[in-house]
Amino acid sequence: MQELIENDIIKVDKVDRDILQILQVNGRSSASRIAEEIKMSIPAVTDRIKKLQDSGVIMGFTTLLDHRKVGLDISAFITVISESSSHYSDVVRKANKSSEIVQCFTTTGTGSHVLLAITENTNSLEKLLRVIQSWPGVMRTETQMVLSSYKKISTLKIP
Repeated sequence: MQELIENDIIKVDKVDRDILQILQVNGRSSASRIAEEIKMSIPAVTDRIKKLQDSGVIMGFTTLLDHRKVGLDISAFITVISESSSHYSDVVRKANKSSEIVQCFTTTGTGSHVLLAITENTNSLEKLLRVIQSWPGVMRTETQMVLSSYKKISTLKIP
């Protein structure tokens, strides 16, 4: 069973790792299928999944989409160069409000944040860039458009 160790890292045991591995491959796996595969009772598996959810190890269940097949053709990494760290939370807040920004990272290096944006086309990307460049403290942005993606991690190896 899981236990909390320093730095909010949840230590999971072999059974939890087995459950997580199955759910990472197929988030729709039923508790009965998981129970059968790892040779546990359904209530025990259900309880473990609930505890993994409550602890934040399982953040949620979602459906993965091919953005290009739904008309969102452009993926871009946008580095945000801010005038000072005093606008750090403004950038995070604004990024969280934008449906076109699907991930927001704080980084070391040239910029303070890197944003992953997915938009319909180059016109919509250009409009998004103008919006981002108007955010408080943003001096400029640097954008790299993704041409192809060859690896997308959907499962993590849990130590």
